[in-house]
Amino acid sequence: MQVIKNLQVKEEVYIEKLENGLTVMVIPKKETLKKYAIWGTNFGSIDNHFIVKPENEEVQIPDGVAHFLEHKLFEQENGTNSLDVLSSLGVEANAYTTNDHTAYLFEANSNFYEALDELMNYVQNPYFTDENVEKEKGIIGQEINMYEDAPEWQVYMNAMKLMYKVNPINIDIAGSIESISKIDKEVLYKAYDNFYDLSNMLLVVCGDFEPEKMIEEIKTRITKKSRVGEVQRIYETEPNEIVEKEKTVNMEVSMPIYAIGFKDKPDENMVKKCIAIQILLYLLLGKSSEGYQTLYNNGSIIGQPSLDYEFSKQYAHVLISGGAKNPQKIVEMLKTQMEKLGKSGLNKDDFERVKKKIYGDYISEYGEVGNIARMFLSDYFKGINSFDYLEQYSSVTKEYAEQILKEVFDENKMVVSIVKPKQ
Repeated sequence: MQVIKNLQVKEEVYIEKLENGLTVMVIPKKETLKKYAIWGTNFGSIDNHFIVKPENEEVQIPDGVAHFLEHKLFEQENGTNSLDVLSSLGVEANAYTTNDHTAYLFEANSNFYEALDELMNYVQNPYFTDENVEKEKGIIGQEINMYEDAPEWQVYMNAMKLMYKVNPINIDIAGSIESISKIDKEVLYKAYDNFYDLSNMLLVVCGDFEPEKMIEEIKTRITKKSRVGEVQRIYETEPNEIVEKEKTVNMEVSMPIYAIGFKDKPDENMVKKCIAIQILLYLLLGKSSEGYQTLYNNGSIIGQPSLDYEFSKQYAHVLISGGAKNPQKIVEMLKTQMEKLGKSGLNKDDFERVKKKIYGDYISEYGEVGNIARMFLSDYFKGINSFDYLEQYSSVTKEYAEQILKEVFDENKMVVSIVKPKQ
């Protein structure tokens, strides 16, 4: 068992890769009532092209399979739904699908081990039939239509399509009505057998546990065996250039909303870059920045924009989004601030102040068991240990941030997606 400690937050993570291939993380949180478990697989919406093992057959599955699988795993052969079973135990249970992973989770104050039994049972025992797959298509089809009518989702997806030419991040996580019509039980079992292999999965538990005892409890609940090992994925090479600069659509909104993106690409130092970009975003358009204050005072902006850097092993981009009376004024102010900071350099005092704020945000993530568990799971599938953010924080200098400003905040890699009210 590997033990990783961090003195800043006084936390420890116990990691063991079991003989069956499953990686388990236990994060003890003494004297807490809440207990959290999350079981994830490194299978997201972008993983639609891969080699099936051991046959070495190249397979392309329809868009939306990862999300479809997430929905179907709760349905059991005995007619029960595992979400209902978990709710009857008094625990909060859920699941979600992202671009690069799928996760099943619950939070409990009591009945933790009974809930763990149910979680580990349904994730290991898929039950797909022609009938239940067809039924699910109608349910997911309604969800797809709902998101097509959601302005916030459309402004985001349009930004992805403006940035990415071939990376499947430009495709809706749930797929389309056409793509899910091609999903059948054979497709689901093929995806499950390859991507839900234990060697492709991580189980994280966080709470008042003894790590060694918890890992033994998990071992007794494993019924599967690793069959295929590491999945061989196939991705087309994404060009560095953006697809198009701007797109505007009209929808039922009371005020325009926008998403401004900067296309980037993953490298070997994503944690350090992510810290620098978060600092830069606050200096450019954070509430205390000159740019935000000017926009706020003249009534151009409604609240601080969402400031994000999204990345995985296959993509990376900055995303700034929010609502505004005139989104073009946000774009113009952002360009002005980028040019100004690029020429004059970052103010040392402002840089240090924002850097401390970012550090405080990282520390606060360790205050709640669910945040901790989800963070370690998500970062693991990016090839990162979550403690890396705290440990690399001091290495982010003003000079390094200025370098990232020039490399990432490039107008040639900038896209603007806008949703305006219908006339």
